[in-house]
Amino acid sequence: MRKFIETIKNIFKIEELKKRIVYTLLLILVYRLGCFIVLPGIDATMLAKLQDSSQTGLVGLLNMFSGGAFGNASIFALGVMPYISASIVVQLLGMFVPYFRKLQMEGESGRRRMNQITRYLTILILCIQGPAYIAGIHSQIPGEAFVAVNKLGWSNFSFNLISTIILLAGSMFVMWLGERITDRGIGNGISLIIMIGIVARLPYALVAEIGSKLSATNGGMLILIVELIVWFLVIVATIALVQGVRRVPVQYAKRIVGNRQYGGVRQYIPLKINAAGVMPIIFAQALMLFPILFSRWDATRGLAATLGNYTGFWYNFIFGILVVIFTYFYTAVTVNPTMMAEDMKKNGGFIPGVKPGKKTVEYLDSIMSKVTLPGSIFLAIVAILPAFAIICGVNNQFASFYGGTSLLILVGVVLDTLQQIESYLLMRHYDGLMKTGRLSGRSGM
Repeated sequence: MRKFIETIKNIFKIEELKKRIVYTLLLILVYRLGCFIVLPGIDATMLAKLQDSSQTGLVGLLNMFSGGAFGNASIFALGVMPYISASIVVQLLGMFVPYFRKLQMEGESGRRRMNQITRYLTILILCIQGPAYIAGIHSQIPGEAFVAVNKLGWSNFSFNLISTIILLAGSMFVMWLGERITDRGIGNGISLIIMIGIVARLPYALVAEIGSKLSATNGGMLILIVELIVWFLVIVATIALVQGVRRVPVQYAKRIVGNRQYGGVRQYIPLKINAAGVMPIIFAQALMLFPILFSRWDATRGLAATLGNYTGFWYNFIFGILVVIFTYFYTAVTVNPTMMAEDMKKNGGFIPGVKPGKKTVEYLDSIMSKVTLPGSIFLAIVAILPAFAIICGVNNQFASFYGGTSLLILVGVVLDTLQQIESYLLMRHYDGLMKTGRLSGRSGM
């Protein structure tokens, strides 16, 4: 405890770090306040049905990423998901379109140009998602809730147009908050905003679980303790998945310039066990919504019910297989062994015992294939853990923190943020956050 208090004191002794933390907290506060501001012209007391429909499936995922703003019909309802979607599209284009591949290799100027393209694409996606969200609101809540139409005399077209513009501006403002946090705060701004939305749901879920177990008469308190211990072990295992890397040694050739020697050192390329992050789970969850379409016909209604059962065997089996498949796909998209081999060759580096060029590409590709298999299986297990938690009696809200996107994002963002804080401490000659040594983040060597 004394070590922890001393670390907190050291953090606030560094003026720049203190300003960045306070700046980040203030912007997060602005974001959380905006999540409760309902779109003008809607009665906030009639949103119960919309909130109930925003608890499961892909809609529940969007509501989680927006910190509950999606179910509140907030001005921040669409959150950062359009920006994330645009970033994914631009990233995929970088693999298949020569123009975007060229931008990726142009350094800082190329990165700025790709960020600008991502913003334009975000606006385009918002112009599609905004009207779709407004149409969803009209179908979910009663007509009396639209006071702007019923009492102020607005036409439906005027209300929909103004609401779409507000949603577009709200999402762009959230994106701006994330970029400001990244530039002048601490951690990755977009990731922090998503994480705060997830954390905001945790106290309610935990209180509901504690209340249900305390009211039980058959050893509820003991079951609660077991649940919390299992949850802690799942968090530890998820940290191991997020931080796990396969270090590939790289030797740099010696160069003599004047009387000084350059190169000749050995470094490592950290190849992540889970290079795809949380994206395979998101893609798989989106794909698992398609069986619901089969419920419209009598002949396929039984199949739709089987594949739509979140705690059923076939749903979780297919869900796990899809996570494994998408992990391989997204890893192949994000990790480019050819580019890594070219960068090593340009800088005079080589892997000991492997010829530069094609052999290096094949070697790196082989290693990624081997480490991705256990990583994808582990990720699939994490993805289906909430279903096992529900089967074991955990309520739906708290069960989502036993795995899936919630836990992976929470662990990943916290580790990244702590790693940045630790780097400031180590630069000022303070001890790191951990008593036993440096905190090994996801990008650690």
